Amino acid sequence: MTQPVDQADVVVVGAGPGGSATAAYLAQHGLDVVLVEKAAFPRDKICGDGLTPRAVKELVSLGVDTTGWQRTRGLRIKGGGHTLTLDWPTTRTFPDYGMVRTRAQFDETLARHAEHRGARLHERTSVTAPIRDERTGRVVGVTAKRLDPAGRATGESYAVHAPVVVAADGVSSRLATAVGREKREDRVMGVAVRAYYKTPRQDDYLESHLELWTRDDAGTRMLMPGYGWLFPLEDGRTNVGLGILDTSSAFGQTDYKDVMRRWVADIDPDWHLVHDESAGPIRGAALPMGFNRTPLYADGLLLVGDAGGMVNPFNGEGIDYALEAARVSAEIIAQALARDGDAARERVLAAYGVRMKDALGGYFTLGRWFAHAIGHPEVMRLATKYGLPRTALMRLLLKIMANLPEERGGRVSDRLIVALSTLAPDA
Repeated sequence: MTQPVDQADVVVVGAGPGGSATAAYLAQHGLDVVLVEKAAFPRDKICGDGLTPRAVKELVSLGVDTTGWQRTRGLRIKGGGHTLTLDWPTTRTFPDYGMVRTRAQFDETLARHAEHRGARLHERTSVTAPIRDERTGRVVGVTAKRLDPAGRATGESYAVHAPVVVAADGVSSRLATAVGREKREDRVMGVAVRAYYKTPRQDDYLESHLELWTRDDAGTRMLMPGYGWLFPLEDGRTNVGLGILDTSSAFGQTDYKDVMRRWVADIDPDWHLVHDESAGPIRGAALPMGFNRTPLYADGLLLVGDAGGMVNPFNGEGIDYALEAARVSAEIIAQALARDGDAARERVLAAYGVRMKDALGGYFTLGRWFAHAIGHPEVMRLATKYGLPRTALMRLLLKIMANLPEERGGRVSDRLIVALSTLAPDA
């Protein structure tokens, strides 16, 4: 039996934020785009759900309607017996507010936005392998199979041929792995767990806990490795989670879900947290940081978002960088496909990795150094004890960690961040 074959200008695999935004931008450029998603919307993803002003800026550029989304004014930081509340910085480059939106809502919004722009969305479709040109080895499409509502293969399979394929298929990236692009061991990795809790508390600040105080079985207070967060939603719930980096000696040796249960039980009582069982149990996911899979483009396959390790080592945020990569990649792909001849197209496509490294490589290197430093408990303890009481220092650190400097000019702090990112070696 002959396998059905579809044709497109670009195939995008994975309809998370990076994949859907890439497909939307490509369709806006007038290209025929197939967007393939294994699940059916709405579907959940493990995430803190917090969007910094950098992510909001990208959503504005994408043209997404965010009416009714929970807005945040800034960040409340707790640690070392101190509490510091900081507003998002006011700059010309970024809006002065962030947002919180569940990934079930957020991802479907972006996928439907891509559809509205003209992308062809294939839900319940699992990509099984890349198609490679036998002569050159270049990726020229994918094979896929349809899934039923339970996630089982229906027996219906087909191929999509396209001159460019975008892998936006997450941290494991089966496509990238299939062509030999393995994760780099010299890059920072993190693990995060989270769940949803009901709360009567109304809040328009993200809350970050630099210390995770829990109690042992005897009721004695004890400090656990990692950091925690509470990100309020608009529906009377909050996203509660914790993360830990592999630079910590406790990485891989801790039951993070148990730590979170104990930590939640010991959080400030005015939160009145009650686990929202209907939203599922505590679940975890890996955080691939600092371009942990390279090259970002080669032989017809381009990586976007977690597939390329585009998570900020400073704060574990990846959505804003996935959206930024989507915008850049779509522009480059559109320009490449407008060229005549394979060699001319390849020269343009090769610019993607250069553009992303130029924009974020130095900054991600700074983040990697930071992650290694705070992996030492004594460094973290001293930084929390002596840093939090210094508001001006913490404002600078917030701007660094959320990557929110003015792109050009600005204050001394903005120019300092840009200079440090420029001088640091590319990630």
